[in-house]
Amino acid sequence: MTTIKAAVVTIAACAAEIVLFQSANFAAAQNAREQLALAENRAAREKPQSPKQAGRVEGAERFQEIDLDVLRAVDRGLKWLSDTQQTNGSWKATVGFKLNNSFQYDDEVRDRGDVGVTALCAIAFLANGQAPGRGKYGKVVDRALEYVLSCQQSNGYFTVNGSRMYSHAFSTLFLAELMGMVKRDDVREKLEDAVRLIVDSQNREGGWRYVPFAPESDMSITVCQVMALRAARNVGIPVPRATIDRAVQYVKDSSNRDIQGFGMDDERGAFRYQKINYSRATFPLTAAGIVALNGAGIYSDRDIELGIDYLERQLVSFTQSYGDSYMDSQRGHYFFYYGHYYAVQAMYTASGTHWDHYWKYIKDVLIKMQMKDGSWPNNVGPGEAFSTATATLILEIPFRYLPIFQR
Repeated sequence: MTTIKAAVVTIAACAAEIVLFQSANFAAAQNAREQLALAENRAAREKPQSPKQAGRVEGAERFQEIDLDVLRAVDRGLKWLSDTQQTNGSWKATVGFKLNNSFQYDDEVRDRGDVGVTALCAIAFLANGQAPGRGKYGKVVDRALEYVLSCQQSNGYFTVNGSRMYSHAFSTLFLAELMGMVKRDDVREKLEDAVRLIVDSQNREGGWRYVPFAPESDMSITVCQVMALRAARNVGIPVPRATIDRAVQYVKDSSNRDIQGFGMDDERGAFRYQKINYSRATFPLTAAGIVALNGAGIYSDRDIELGIDYLERQLVSFTQSYGDSYMDSQRGHYFFYYGHYYAVQAMYTASGTHWDHYWKYIKDVLIKMQMKDGSWPNNVGPGEAFSTATATLILEIPFRYLPIFQR
């Protein structure tokens, strides 16, 4: 009985902590304290339950996912992001591109403002319940929004300092998630223009590549566009069904569902970079493929089931190679953040034991990796603003603030 009471009170305490961490609003804080008192009273009146029954207390699953270590890590990450935002609303990052396992860039655009990374940073604040003009970091979101809007070209393309379709997609996603919080005609118009560019630049393969209207496609770029389109559709922006259907076919054609051959069993269920045979298949690309299908409204599918199995087989080895690596040169590799940004969404949607096992593992890894100043390392990639925004977002998934990150 004592254990059950303690569990209920702990759950309510975490609920109170969430509100207190996320809001400077006195009324919200007072409500959290009242909820804690009510939970204590309920616990005093509860009849004895089995541990299994106790785990079914309303809201228990959510608050067990969001423990105080997660809250503190998120709070420290957001503070670091707030402290490092530039006066123009951007975050510094290095605009570059992947080359094998390295990150290539031009010295002229090193540590410059990056619209895609800025959008990711801003989404991390939205996922914490912050909004323009509201909350502890409302002004941070305001400045980020104005910077992102200033980077849109006349054709609807979000780009600055040579950034490409990754940045366009994350900027579009940011505006779409923002539209669920504020109503601004100028934001809606910019969002419509951005969506139109994505729809118009889809190629014959059904996907997208680094620049608009490219004839070839790849999984990493395609999933970004699909998620941006889904978020836009969620707030009432028209997206042609044919665009989604063609993207789904591209993604499914990239699955290694029936791969055969000596030594190839471990690749079964993985998704490839491109749909051509023997294009590389990896943990990040597989997570991206699953999330793309989920974003298109597909949740029960053989390719998804096989993909989840592949992610579970590769989880530890991938994370140890590119995340908390024993090799300093690889620690915090952008593969790690990109891969788990999608893996956390894929596993969260899969739910059940898939989610439970994944979440317990990855949250501990991320909390261990966080630096003393609140940032996360990124020894290969765009920089600490990217890694910190992405790590914070991963830990915020169970908060359920943003529609794009909900089941």
